[in-house]
Amino acid sequence: MSTKVRTADTRERILTAACEVIADIGFEKIRMRMVAERAGVSTALLHYHFDTREKLFTEAMTHSFANTALDVERDAETVPTAVVLARILRNLLPTDPELHQDWRLWQELWVRALRDETTRVFAVDLYAQLHGWVSDAIRRGIASGEFTPTDVDDLSTLVLSLSDGYGIRLMLRDPTVTLDSALTSIWRHVSTALGLPAAVPTQ
Repeated sequence: MSTKVRTADTRERILTAACEVIADIGFEKIRMRMVAERAGVSTALLHYHFDTREKLFTEAMTHSFANTALDVERDAETVPTAVVLARILRNLLPTDPELHQDWRLWQELWVRALRDETTRVFAVDLYAQLHGWVSDAIRRGIASGEFTPTDVDDLSTLVLSLSDGYGIRLMLRDPTVTLDSALTSIWRHVSTALGLPAAVPTQ
């Protein structure tokens, strides 16, 4: 294994461990040694890659989002765009244990962004990436003729807002909201705007 590959593998393990630890105990309680122990590396090696908790946190958030996007877009060129868009919607909600962990990270980000300007700017940028993820899929569908033309930015903002709202209720285990009802409600707005069938694609 080359040095470059070993370095990439180490960073991957550290970032995965950081996501787990931050989700478990919260950013304010995290200590670098906790992440090092979870990743199976020395504290010195951890500091070599990430010299501050803040840098580790932002990299962990970016890592989490990138992995989610990669999974959703794995076959975007060969399946209907409606399927890809439905996958995105599912991944914007805490639909499985991994996404539940991602949501805990987002909640940590929101709290920290209210108190720290650097984190606020980072959060705004990360939301811009989410907005781009949704809007790119919508634009692809419009360009291919699968979707009825609409105000893409407006619909993307609505999707993110609804996902945040339902996601919070789901994370709180609100008995009046289920994953199915949340996804169905969001898709109803999307399908109406884009001229799609009312049923959420399941592929």
